[in-house]
Amino acid sequence: MASAPSIVLRRLQTPFAGLLVRIEDRLERERDQLPLWLPAALGLGIAMWFTLPDARGWAGFALAALAVALWGFALGWSRRLGRSLALGGLLAAAGCGLIWGKSALAAHEVLARTQIAALTGIVTGIEQQPARERSRVMLAVDMPGLPKLMRITLRETDTPAGLSPGAVISMKARIVPPPPAMLPGGYDFTRAAWFKQIGAVGQAMGKVTITSPGPRTSTLRKRLSEHVREQLTGSAGGIAAAFASGDRGGIAPEDEEAMRASGLTHLLSISGLHVTAMVGATIFLTLRLLALSPRLALRWPLVPIAAGAGALAGVGYTLLTGAEVPTIRSCIAALLVLIGISLGREAITLRLVATGALIILILWPESLIGASFQLSFAAITAIVAFHEAAWSKALLHAREEGAFGKAGRFVLGLMLTGIVVEVALMPIALFHFHKSGLYGALANLIAIPLTTFVIMPLEALALLFDSVGAGAPFWIATGWGLEGLLAIARSVAAWPGAVATLPTMPLPAFALVLIGGLWLLLWKTGWRWLGALPIAIGLIWSALIPPPDILISGDGRHIGLRGGSGDFALLREKTGDYALSQLSERAGEVEEPLLFDDLPGAQCTADMCVVRLSREGRVWRIGATRSRHFIDWDTMTQLCRNLDVVVSDRKLPKGCTPRWLKLDPPVLKATGGLAISLANPVRIETVVKPGDAHPWVAPQSSSVK
Repeated sequence: MASAPSIVLRRLQTPFAGLLVRIEDRLERERDQLPLWLPAALGLGIAMWFTLPDARGWAGFALAALAVALWGFALGWSRRLGRSLALGGLLAAAGCGLIWGKSALAAHEVLARTQIAALTGIVTGIEQQPARERSRVMLAVDMPGLPKLMRITLRETDTPAGLSPGAVISMKARIVPPPPAMLPGGYDFTRAAWFKQIGAVGQAMGKVTITSPGPRTSTLRKRLSEHVREQLTGSAGGIAAAFASGDRGGIAPEDEEAMRASGLTHLLSISGLHVTAMVGATIFLTLRLLALSPRLALRWPLVPIAAGAGALAGVGYTLLTGAEVPTIRSCIAALLVLIGISLGREAITLRLVATGALIILILWPESLIGASFQLSFAAITAIVAFHEAAWSKALLHAREEGAFGKAGRFVLGLMLTGIVVEVALMPIALFHFHKSGLYGALANLIAIPLTTFVIMPLEALALLFDSVGAGAPFWIATGWGLEGLLAIARSVAAWPGAVATLPTMPLPAFALVLIGGLWLLLWKTGWRWLGALPIAIGLIWSALIPPPDILISGDGRHIGLRGGSGDFALLREKTGDYALSQLSERAGEVEEPLLFDDLPGAQCTADMCVVRLSREGRVWRIGATRSRHFIDWDTMTQLCRNLDVVVSDRKLPKGCTPRWLKLDPPVLKATGGLAISLANPVRIETVVKPGDAHPWVAPQSSSVK
């Protein structure tokens, strides 16, 4: 029988009446899923503000969204299509306005140029990084001509004893404006710094002096981290500190990379797994303890009481671990689940996930474009959608069977869940990091139960028994568990083909994958499978784009080339860890890179390198300076005439006129880092997009000299 809205729409004498009827019928069948698209509509507005370049584009999108909303009202609020278009258009316009307003409220002074300055300021936060022999402090400064908030890195040897939040410190430091992405598609710290109101970053030069000490008592988080690292050394102690307080600074870089390559890096960030474990353990213990009293068990509502205790534990754990956005996000989701439990509803549904996403986007709209938000919500959405599917319920639901059958079904559920999560997260990881672990499902099959049911409970017992001086046995057992976790990460990361790489995923292709993924996960009827089409188009599009042949950092110091045999080579032997990782990730390389000197036909001296690249029958000659030493101008200008591309981190003479590109500081300041593909047609990507008027790109109105 046709629905009432269908009958009404069939009476419409328009060319689109038939199509509208079919859409209305489909939406009627999907009526329970429609609220899940509310955060997607809000997120669309936020995403378009980040994507479009200037105020005309932002205003144009908002007006277009409002026009869609008016169309929805014209169709009729009583119809699901009309209501969906009206709400979707209003939320999309609201999302664009929300992030636009948030960026305006975040306006602050930004350093305009590099300086060496004598700084005095109040420490507002400290991030200890003992594995890197350094720490980072957030410094509130009230000095003429300088930004109000800076992030300064201190070497371990220069950090004074007793440094704590609230202390007033003095130092000499080299400070620079917040750096943009080093290469196209890289992490844009400038954007993140804008919303955190950080106006400069820098490195202390020499000793740091405390001119006025902070509170004598350090924070509970700091004391807890130090105590854990005293019990367990090395990366095991760093991971234990991360579980207890969210402090990841004690993990060795090579072990952190192994965790990332094996798909286990999510265990290091205090998020859903850790908050769930804390809340679940609290509820379990509360129920067991209260149930010991028959009177309480019969007369008191123990489930809501235990849920309340779990909520307090979740909030306390969130505050203890620094209350970062991912942790707050997980805490909000946990609180929504606990509310559902208290009301006798299903523990977790896609509606609860959507509600959590909506709250986060309203409070922190800028988090939408971050990898953390996308990875965490993609994972939980995929998990819930998988377990809500009819075939999944039929396969995995509890039934009368032997112990081996139950164990096998449990393991199968874990494996399938891991595969679903890995498939959901892989495109996001490839877009943001240009690489993704392939064996994460298998590694997590062991690592997640080990972490949840062994390591975290043992660490909790160790901390509890430390109060009476009897925690040593538990710390030993915790250390064994952590070494086992590290062994899994190192082993899986070393397997052949452990990491999939993708040098380039265009933003439109990534958008197609996201839209297709949402369509596939949020609908329930047969048309959900239409989502596979945009996913396939996005992935094929990305796979067909050739990797860049030349990568150039925004300062001109670091260059990566792909040689004729496919080998990836760097200009400088001394390339810092950050630059090396950025160049390798953007090139899609996991092997140790060569040097320009090692490429066939390269002509290199201590001051200059010239390399020949052959692409599609054409030979390109690339030249780059790599020292500060003077090169005779006549020699340099003559050399330039025979080169197609010249790159330098210092200003080149006017007479240097290569055949195609001259990339020195005046040009690189306007383009930022570049990724160049020499395949026909030639493609050039730049960090700075022409006409981009986002406030972190053009903050001149608020810059300080």
